[in-house]
Amino acid sequence: MVNKSVPGTPGVLVLGTGGTIAGRAASASDNVGYTAGEVGVDVLLRGLDLPPGLPVWAEQVAQLDSKDMDFEVWQALATRCAEALAREDVCGIVITHGTDTLEETAFFLQSVLSPTKPVVLTCAMRPASALVPDGPQNLRDAIGLAAWPGASGVTVVCAGTVHRSLDVQKVHTYRLDAFDSGDAGPLGYVEEGALRALRAWPEPADAAPARLDAVIATEPFVWPRVEILTSHAGAQGLLIDALVHARQSHAAHAVDGLVLAATGNGTVHHTIEVAALRAQAAGIAVLRATRCAQGRIVGASHAAIRDAGALTPVKARVALILELLVARVR
Repeated sequence: MVNKSVPGTPGVLVLGTGGTIAGRAASASDNVGYTAGEVGVDVLLRGLDLPPGLPVWAEQVAQLDSKDMDFEVWQALATRCAEALAREDVCGIVITHGTDTLEETAFFLQSVLSPTKPVVLTCAMRPASALVPDGPQNLRDAIGLAAWPGASGVTVVCAGTVHRSLDVQKVHTYRLDAFDSGDAGPLGYVEEGALRALRAWPEPADAAPARLDAVIATEPFVWPRVEILTSHAGAQGLLIDALVHARQSHAAHAVDGLVLAATGNGTVHHTIEVAALRAQAAGIAVLRATRCAQGRIVGASHAAIRDAGALTPVKARVALILELLVARVR
């Protein structure tokens, strides 16, 4: 425990996974040339101005650059979160995470946990060794949000803005406020430790228990393989045909699903569409998701290739992995 607590008061569990927030550079003036995931989560909490009387615990689940996030860490996070959320002495969970794949992890956890307690992911754009790091404030905001009365579901807090896991996207390479919720807008803002809510908390998903059971029961190395392919001007269907051939040849790690990062309102180049239909006929699950940063795919319910609605390509991939995983376990 890293904070003086009031006996009987439920606390916040902080799970560390590495990322820039735990990064270290040789110089305090270097905000780019650092190594992610070098500082332990317990160190990140030292000296932080935590809410008085709130018990706070820390555990290191992983220590990696989030560009290298994998199924094994996702499984470990889902398992540990499920265990902690079932405890009466835990009111919420905070996860420190790298920014690169944060939106994928957040969506994954909401999909498999659908928690009635808050699970808050937070991050940093500057390493812990920076002259003015942004991680401490983000972590403090996340802990306060995880203990906020009535909070629930998986959210992300960065630069004082709270995003729902369904909507959040990383939209900038460098600035401190690197995330956005598109046309849906943020859930709210953390202002001087208090939440100013603008939208409702994430809603529970009926399929979550089956997804969690499938995730926990399946070894990460045999999770369904789903790839993303972008439709663009002058596109060809050669890569899709190669994936189909590998599957028909029973090659190791053959693809099980394919997400098409489509243009506009879910449109794809005609050569991509023809190849994708061949893939679908060969037993590969195919899903369209728009490349656009805002909006959703609307209409065209008669389309031969189903769409992912408001999901971005990376989140559509997560959704398809879970769909295939549950179907395989059943």
